[in-house]
Amino acid sequence: MASLDTNILVRYLIQDDAKQLALAKRLIRKSVAAGQTLFVPVTVFLELEWVLRSSFRYTKEATLKTLDVLLAADELSFESESAIEHARILYAEGSADFSDCVHIALAYQAGEPPLWTFDVAASKVKGASLLA
Repeated sequence: MASLDTNILVRYLIQDDAKQLALAKRLIRKSVAAGQTLFVPVTVFLELEWVLRSSFRYTKEATLKTLDVLLAADELSFESESAIEHARILYAEGSADFSDCVHIALAYQAGEPPLWTFDVAASKVKGASLLA
């Protein structure tokens, strides 16, 4: 199994560079034809959300829909997928940043809650606590 970097996923999703899009599609088709999945590290998923929001001005709703499409893709597998899915739910339901939700979900998955934070918005998410 090979892994994907954020820029591959961005080109595939945004389709703003024809040459890189063609290369990304070819890689994905080749992997699918070989019966292989492509691995997406947690850090890539985090960066992808940030790029969609900051560089391409995706709204929270558009970002969530995009993340859902990726999580449902059979050709992709995700590091700590259950934590990523948990983070996605926390993000959808609250006002904390997606990255904070990932940190909280990973702490929970590791059996080490709460995630202590000085971030007031993050502290309102179940699984986090404000250090005051």
